[in-house]
Amino acid sequence: MATLLHIDSSAFPGEASTSRAVTEAFRRAWLEEHPGGQVIYRDLAVEPVPHITADAHSAGLLDPAEHTEEQARAFADRLVLIAELEAADAVVIGAPMYNFTVPSTLKAWLDQVILMGRTAGSPESRVKGTPVTVVTSRGGSYAPGMPRAPHEHVLNYLESVLSVIFEMEATFIVADLTLAAEIPALQHLAPLGEQSRADAFEAAEKAAHAA
Repeated sequence: MATLLHIDSSAFPGEASTSRAVTEAFRRAWLEEHPGGQVIYRDLAVEPVPHITADAHSAGLLDPAEHTEEQARAFADRLVLIAELEAADAVVIGAPMYNFTVPSTLKAWLDQVILMGRTAGSPESRVKGTPVTVVTSRGGSYAPGMPRAPHEHVLNYLESVLSVIFEMEATFIVADLTLAAEIPALQHLAPLGEQSRADAFEAAEKAAHAA
């Protein structure tokens, strides 16, 4: 049975979040392509995972027989998240831009599931080669050539983590100018924002059927 790991990190609920709306469209299309498939869902805004601690990190470098009680407890929580990622045949991640980068909740999840010798840096990694689709939304535009392009730290960061550290097959879907209609200085770009949103939904459905 095929398994999809669906992760949302937007602080905004439902249709108030473009990234959530698009990842939900991906999920529906994926289930159409995989009847009977199962979805593992994590809403990192509603149920955030803990930021990694010294115990959780150091435990990943030691033989389990050497773990203290604190390390064993922290590492057990990491293993739950890692097992979910390893079980996935496809992954979709909602990653809106907050202050030029990803939400801290998503960063916390990534820090928990990056484990050298298992999900990273291992030829036997069960994560390597897994298709992952990232849906990011930005209130303005950070596309190449735009004034704020140098401040785009969502795609660059996630490309490094997903493609380099995990060696996953990453696809990125971007919805730009999501706040154009609400910001007076950007209102003339609102039609471009609407088109970008529509393109994101179309890209999500295509990516889901290919995953």
